[in-house]
Amino acid sequence: MGWSAHDKVVVVQNRIPELTDAGVSAWWRGLGLPGLADVHVHFLPERMERRVWHHFENGGPLVGKGWRIHYRVSVEARVAQLKDLGVKVFSALAYAHRPGMAESLNDWTLDFARRTPGCLPSATFYPEPGVLDYVRDALERGARIFKVHLQVGDFDPRLKEIDEVWGLLAERGVPVVVHASSIPLPGRCTGPEPIAEVLARHPRLPMIIAHLGMPEYDEFFQVAEAFSGVRLDTTMAFTDFAEHGMPFPARLKPRLRDLGLAGKVLLGSDFPNIPHSYAHQLQSLDRLGLGEDWLRAVCWDNADHLLDLTPDYTQPPGQS
Repeated sequence: MGWSAHDKVVVVQNRIPELTDAGVSAWWRGLGLPGLADVHVHFLPERMERRVWHHFENGGPLVGKGWRIHYRVSVEARVAQLKDLGVKVFSALAYAHRPGMAESLNDWTLDFARRTPGCLPSATFYPEPGVLDYVRDALERGARIFKVHLQVGDFDPRLKEIDEVWGLLAERGVPVVVHASSIPLPGRCTGPEPIAEVLARHPRLPMIIAHLGMPEYDEFFQVAEAFSGVRLDTTMAFTDFAEHGMPFPARLKPRLRDLGLAGKVLLGSDFPNIPHSYAHQLQSLDRLGLGEDWLRAVCWDNADHLLDLTPDYTQPPGQS
């Protein structure tokens, strides 16, 4: 799939000529926001994190040539960086790529959220015996958001082993961030069709399609428009890195604006595993020229509506 040069986003004058991390707080304050809510942030157990970083920086079948990780610093430094940026709410997404991983990852991410102010209790799952039990357990322990990666996990979301899990998350209204699109390479079960079949069975499922569905922007926009619970996150979309190989079609900008104002586009960054500054992701949204109401919706309001971020966004639902 490709586009001509005339199909790329038309960059408009930025509200700020050049945004750096030091200027991010002033940027969101200028929009009248209480901060930023980022639904696509990663924190992982140290051994797993080292392997992920090695893979990103050295390249491989799932990342191509790879890239230098911009925030390759300690956990403490990364948490402090998010605080300095004004990211008041963020996830700690982990995902299992084989059986026997998810339950221990959930132990780690839920504990990390418990001791890290602003971190949404996050969890994952994989099609395997016992999956429904440990997903129920994660929910009882306060999980507010889940993540699955269909390309890395290499599994079909329509498998009967996880059909009850999708149903449980739909019943509880707990969102799941799903990497379902074919980046950087198509997988056996990536693309819109498998996930659309899941949604047809569970139409109330609050699903967040990672990376705005790139490069299948059209198809995943259709999914978001067809199902009330489906949203998209902005992770790496519109950045110089993404525009070089997977440019966002300018003809979709009106639909992007409508989706954002309808509560269906949320800020995501992939922090810390990105080849650019956090500020660049925000400026990439700004330079779309979709207006301050759209930016406010994407950077805070839509996540607030989905996750009820106030007054205590780290507290499990039903507790006071």
